[in-house]
Amino acid sequence: MSSSPFESVDCVVAGAGVVGLAVARALALSGREVIVVEAAEAIGTETSSRNSEVIHAGIYYPKGSLMARTCVAGRRMLYAYCAEHGVPHRNCGKLIVATDDAEAQRLDEIRERAEANGVEGMRLLSASEARALEPNLHCTAALLSPATGIVDSHGYMLALQGDAESRGAMFAFRSPVERGRTTQDGIELEVGGAEPMKLRCRLLINSAGLHAPALARMIAGMPGDRIPTAYYAKGNYFTLAGRSPFSRLIYPVPVPGGLGVHITVDLGGQAKFGPDVEWIDSIDYTVDPHRADKFYAAVRRYWPDLRDGALQPGYAGIRPKIVPPGAPAQDFTIQGPAQHGIPGLVNLFGIESPGLTASLALAELVREAAGGT
Repeated sequence: MSSSPFESVDCVVAGAGVVGLAVARALALSGREVIVVEAAEAIGTETSSRNSEVIHAGIYYPKGSLMARTCVAGRRMLYAYCAEHGVPHRNCGKLIVATDDAEAQRLDEIRERAEANGVEGMRLLSASEARALEPNLHCTAALLSPATGIVDSHGYMLALQGDAESRGAMFAFRSPVERGRTTQDGIELEVGGAEPMKLRCRLLINSAGLHAPALARMIAGMPGDRIPTAYYAKGNYFTLAGRSPFSRLIYPVPVPGGLGVHITVDLGGQAKFGPDVEWIDSIDYTVDPHRADKFYAAVRRYWPDLRDGALQPGYAGIRPKIVPPGAPAQDFTIQGPAQHGIPGLVNLFGIESPGLTASLALAELVREAAGGT
């Protein structure tokens, strides 16, 4: 009998956000023993539940990037998954709207990038064609993305959790990873909480979202120069009283750092506005009501009828950035043994939007990267 205080398991997934859940499901479906450890009290309490709940088409990302490839593939997988599992969703489409000639010229560039990524059905519209679809819209031209949709993100995460558990995956909540180290026999983890655990695993998936760089630093043996710095880009949302004036999602032409203040509609027909981009130093989900002042001006460019006082503070999410303000846009990072030299460790860094849309495709890539470890 071994005298080791560590319990041996096959796979540990650290983080029960949407990507961690998709990874746990993929590993469990492939017949592997999986334990998911999550510091919070439930699934998807941070970035995964604090976003626009949009099924992204794959429009904006550089051709060949991991974001582009996993978003397009993941979107197709997600629609099929939601239909098969009864997850509430709607393929409502979206309009990217230009409000002056300079923005109108950029729509063609956006269409070309989308088509290069494999996005189907993109169509340039005149102002009158756009208003025929959305009578309350003000624009000079628009780009229709019929592949975009919305999803009940919590319903989706519950379905992923159910799939994983049905194949034997186990979940440990309020169980933060406190430290780890690499050994010849695998990766040893000390997990805190009310019921501390010591686990030795053949495979560790670091899917800790905002905390993924910090978790990587806890693992003795992980090369420090392979761990990116975490940056927090907060996105604030404001809600609109009453039903949405639009049936589709309405996006302005993108701005640096984000996609601009857009209008998304939830499955109940309510509209929300956002997110903006607010760089912060520490995790803070409070919404400053005064930020609405800039929202009014931005939204009225394409919806002039927005009334004073109609916007109410909603909620905020934080994008897990790994590049600082002003730096070129980041890509998703799936970092395996080939990049950092540690057998059995896969780090997921910078999984921001479109991580929810891309989750099933990302999970397949992680499963493949894990290989025989």
